[in-house]
Amino acid sequence: MNILSFGGGTNSTALLIGLYKRQIPIDLILFADTGAEHPHTYQHIEGVRKWLKEKGLPDITVVRKYDKNGDRLTLEDECLKSGTLPSIAYGYKRCSLKHKIAPQDKFCNSYPPCREVWARGERITKFVGYDAGEMRRVTHVMERDAADPKYHKVYPLVEWGWNREDCVREIEKEGFTLPGKSSCFFCPSMKKSEIIQLKENYPDLFERAIVMEKNALPNLRTVKGLGRNWSWDEKFNRKD
Repeated sequence: MNILSFGGGTNSTALLIGLYKRQIPIDLILFADTGAEHPHTYQHIEGVRKWLKEKGLPDITVVRKYDKNGDRLTLEDECLKSGTLPSIAYGYKRCSLKHKIAPQDKFCNSYPPCREVWARGERITKFVGYDAGEMRRVTHVMERDAADPKYHKVYPLVEWGWNREDCVREIEKEGFTLPGKSSCFFCPSMKKSEIIQLKENYPDLFERAIVMEKNALPNLRTVKGLGRNWSWDEKFNRKD
């Protein structure tokens, strides 16, 4: 069984195209929705879904994080309720683990075709979208991936020698517009130019990020805001 974790960005889109062109079977495509992706990502996903249907490929299965009561829990909700910022602001990657990886794992754990594979003592092949320019990331996780009892991780873009530029080329050749960066609209890893674009193009989302930052301010000790050592509010809402 072959699974692709689709993030809605350049690499995962190119990976999907490459697998199709090489006639490599894809049984399940998962997208973990944090509830806070950029609008261009959601638009791109809808375009990809139409393409998948035209090619006779499986539709994208959307998974989400839920709390213990079964209610939807977005990353934004979690931060507002706890008075914190996304964990990456503090140097951790728990937001990705909780809202991206965990919902996909939970879905697979109860998905009959996955359970059948594991019941036979076999592993599921999971396609990972690291490109040929990210060998450092691949090397970092290889030992851990090899020990995974449930999944056999493979890196097709690396095997094909596709770097970022190759991925862009393949996406454009297939007729897609470039998907843009895939991240939450309040991600502390966003560049200043990306934050300015967010404020100009989606002022409502920018203000929601500012609300989150202000809500967390009383609890901040080691960082100053969504910019880690600086505040989005102070940087981009200053009145000069």
